[in-house]
Formats: sequence, structure tokens, C-alpha cells
Amino acid sequence: MENLAARLNYGCNKVRFTTPVPSGKRIRAHFKILSVEDAPRGVRLTTEATVELEGSAKPACIAEQIAILLPA
Repeated sequence: MENLAARLNYGCNKVRFTTPVPSGKRIRAHFKILSVEDAPRGVRLTTEATVELEGSAKPACIAEQIAILLPA
């Protein structure tokens, strides 16, 4: 999408906290685009965020997020 005016956080479909994150631990997130659909005033973008915890085999969180992208 060209000339993006705003990105609106529309919410989450699914959020799973699979393991606690101890204070001071390092984390990083990976994002994957699941879908892009036309919305009444822009585009609905659904992504999956996976938050990894350093030294853990399991991710700390997996969340399906929804955003509305509004053109300028």
C-alpha cells in the first residue's frame, strides 16, 4: 500500500502465553503475514507474532494480531 496515513490496532484473534518470561531475560519477535484483505476504509492486515525467549525451546508468546491500514 502506498501513501499510508495510519495504522490502526484492531485487536487480536488469538493470544497464547506458553511460558513465563523471567525478569532480565532477552526476547525477540518474528512476524509472519497471514492475510491481507480489503476493508471498508482501507486494508485489514492479519499477522502472527512469535516471541522467542533466549535459551528456551518453547516460544514465550504466539499472537495473531489485526491492523487496519488507512491510505492517505
